[in-house]
Amino acid sequence: MSIELAAADVRPSRWTRLTAATRSLFGLALGVALPQICAACREPVGGEGLCASCWSKLSFIAPPYCDRLGIPFPFDPGPGVLSMEAIADPPAYRRARAAVRFDDVARTLVHALKYGDRLDLAPMMGRWMANAGRTLTGDADLLVPVPLHWRRQWARRFNQSALLAEAIGKANAIEVSHRALKRIKATAQQVGLARSERAQNVQGAFRVPAEARIEVAGRRLVLIDDVLTTGATLEACAKALLRAGAAHVDVRIPI
Repeated sequence: MSIELAAADVRPSRWTRLTAATRSLFGLALGVALPQICAACREPVGGEGLCASCWSKLSFIAPPYCDRLGIPFPFDPGPGVLSMEAIADPPAYRRARAAVRFDDVARTLVHALKYGDRLDLAPMMGRWMANAGRTLTGDADLLVPVPLHWRRQWARRFNQSALLAEAIGKANAIEVSHRALKRIKATAQQVGLARSERAQNVQGAFRVPAEARIEVAGRRLVLIDDVLTTGATLEACAKALLRAGAAHVDVRIPI
């Protein structure tokens, strides 16, 4: 082997080691300059996630709960029991599961992800959703995030539901489709609208594109969104997927 070739073999190796060392030093300096902080209250913590105080305030949802909507019951009424809400107004989707109750800490996290560009929260919240909804993903074929209209996505630069879906898909080893559902109507914000106004606002807003019908037809889908309030958006999405031939649609949300 010539000296030139030997040198060529050595240089990349030395450069790789130098680059790795530089990155390590930079990461150490960054960790000292910018210590880890709680994702909710922004107080310093020893690692990623929440501080002990905020963690203790989170209320993770566990059985017993409504078999359809996942609403917690104060006592165990037995298997398969539905809440009054599910009986009075059954949704188009089959089942819904949330990870945590809607409280101050959970609301802070969702708003920070949705409106505060806290994309770093998506993996943590996605893992919570993955653990909370394993009964739904056990037989799921595909995860479908609730899409944004292209104008809103352009303005916001990301879709928080898609980030959560990717985290859940990674945790549960399930494929995520970003093209199975399209928002074809630029709707007004749902915040501040009454239940009937929310339903009217999203009527006809979603459609399965013709080229994506093969992904939907006959498949068991799980819709992913960042929050469930009246359920109008998820209802509209589920109906669009069912019209395109989905076998059934379940729903997973963080709160």
